[in-house]
Amino acid sequence: MKGLELSKEYYLEYGKPMLENEFSDYLDRIAVGLVGHGSECFGFDDDISLDHDFEPGFCLWIDDEAEKEFGFKLFRAYRRLPEEYKGVKMQKKSALGSRFKGVHTIKEFYSFYTGTGDVPLTLDHWLSIPDFYLAEATNGIVFADPQGEFTRIREGLMNRPEDIRLKKLAECLFSMAQYGQYNYSRCLEHKEYTAAATILSDYVKYAAEAVYHLNKAYAPYYKWLFKGLEKLPILGYTKDMFYELMKEPYNKEKNIPLIENIAKLIIEEIKNQGLSNRPDDYLEPFAYDVLAKISDNELRNSSPIR
Repeated sequence: MKGLELSKEYYLEYGKPMLENEFSDYLDRIAVGLVGHGSECFGFDDDISLDHDFEPGFCLWIDDEAEKEFGFKLFRAYRRLPEEYKGVKMQKKSALGSRFKGVHTIKEFYSFYTGTGDVPLTLDHWLSIPDFYLAEATNGIVFADPQGEFTRIREGLMNRPEDIRLKKLAECLFSMAQYGQYNYSRCLEHKEYTAAATILSDYVKYAAEAVYHLNKAYAPYYKWLFKGLEKLPILGYTKDMFYELMKEPYNKEKNIPLIENIAKLIIEEIKNQGLSNRPDDYLEPFAYDVLAKISDNELRNSSPIR
């Protein structure tokens, strides 16, 4: 059973009755779900995932005022829930529940990801947040949110300003050009094989992130970066091409055409999205074309790399 399903069933069987019996006066102030850190929150968990950070739990989110009124009582109630469910044992818990599950204030939860506990108000703030943080802050499932505050912030984070997507896409295109289309073959010619392998890895990373940006999605951190491609409707199939590249990092005859083919596919999608119409096949000029589509003057005139 997948972790999200396990969490939902555990909540319905034990968590919801606990809330209805012990917190009936506060039900309209408690949001419940499973969002955040862990492969199960992305739906990527498997049998190997069971060896750490995996348990039949869920998250309870309350505002700061609710935390003062009944937060500790809620902490204690969550701690009393069964420690094993459908053969999966609850891991050792602190007074507040587990590190990622259990009771949290809404501000505390989102502050970990955004630094402020709310939707960023400026482009600089948006630009400073790593995509994998935003991926964690918006993954999983919300089971209940009567007040809607948790969901308000969640949906706000899902709707990142277009200028930020374009800026980050431009960075990826510029880096792909530098690493894959220019420096990879040169390092092999210099017989700098370790550098070539490192450069190829960087090309693949930036190319994968570019695919996420083209899908208007957030890239999870490196461990799940490529697994997540399977869910993307635009160029998600490039996952197999990235694997082929990394399988033989020194195979110049095989990899250079693959590098160019991936670049070609991304260029086609850039054109499909109306971000450029140039005939080139080198990615660097496309990075500047994408930057030119940014509305904010300062961001539009910034370097394609930070």
